[in-house]
Formats: sequence, C-alpha cells, structure tokens
Amino acid sequence: MRDSARLTGLPRQGEGPTGLAESLAEVARGDQDAFATVYDRVAGPVLGLVRSVLRDPAQSEEVTQEVLIDVWRCAAQYRPERGSAMAWIMTLAHRRAVDRVRSAQAASDREQRAALLERTPAFDEVTEQVEARLEREQVKRCMGGLTERQRQSVTLAYYRGLTHREVADLLKLPLGTVKTRMRDGLIRLRDCLGVMS
Repeated sequence: MRDSARLTGLPRQGEGPTGLAESLAEVARGDQDAFATVYDRVAGPVLGLVRSVLRDPAQSEEVTQEVLIDVWRCAAQYRPERGSAMAWIMTLAHRRAVDRVRSAQAASDREQRAALLERTPAFDEVTEQVEARLEREQVKRCMGGLTERQRQSVTLAYYRGLTHREVADLLKLPLGTVKTRMRDGLIRLRDCLGVMS
C-alpha cells in the first residue's frame, strides 16, 4: 500500500488534510518517519504540478526532488493559519518550477547574446577598418594633387620601398633632384593630409 501511494501520490487510508499538517509539524522537529508520510502524500501531486509547468519529464523529476528537500528543510516555516499544508507545499513546487523556467530562459538568452557578440566585430576593429579606408582615400586624393614627377618619386620610395639612390638610378636623375622632388612632394602631402609637423 505504501509503495502504490508513493507512485500515485494518493493519500494513504486515514490521512486527511489535518493529518498532513500534523505530519509536517513532526517533520519540522526532524521526524524522518513523518517525512516519509508527507513524501507519500505529496510526491505525486507535486510532480504533476511541476510537470505541467516544465513539460520536461527529467527536469520535472529533478525539481520535484528539490521541492521535497525544501519541504524537509523548511517544514518549520509552514503556518497553518495561512492555509493548508498541501497548499503550502504546492506553492513551494510552483515557485521552484517557475524559477527553473526562468533560469533556463536566462541561460538561453545569455547564449544567444554570446553568439551574437562572437559574430559581431568589436567596435575597435570596425573603427580601425573605417579609419584605414578613409585614410587610404584621403592619401589617394592627396597623391593626385602632386606633380607627376613628385608622385613618381614618392611612390617609388614609399610604396615600393626603394632608397633615394635607387629612385635616382631608376629615373636616371641626379640624386639631389630626386631628394628635392620627394621633399616637395612630402610637404604637399603633409599639408593636404593636415599632418602637424
């Protein structure tokens, strides 16, 4: 009889609502046999309520066990003048089930936010990319303002990495002429780009 009551959640014979409150009072004093009686009476209804909230059988069983542990630990908090023992236990069960739903939703929200953040480039990366593109466009525009000879000298020296001597040899010009063109070209670039000297 005890095992079938445990499985179905039905009360054993001779135990009415008053019996549950008395058993709960004994549980508050640490009586393990009284807890077994309470367990037999409420496990089924608690599982049913929790399952109606959670829908997941495994989580429902887990939360039901948590509720029954709460009943054991918190039995002294039950106040008969505020309602029946069953109502108190079912309130514990409902709160636990709702907490589990909220916890699962919060975890899901965190995972979604984390996934979104992983896919979104950091602000600094985006800023650097935009600034680099704008700087390239500005340099290109300013290079267009140089004379052909200045642009040639600056391009060979700074974009191809040639020395002044190599530029002079390639253009078949005196070294001093190349240096003058580069200096004049760099001054114009500096002024165009607004670089402070």
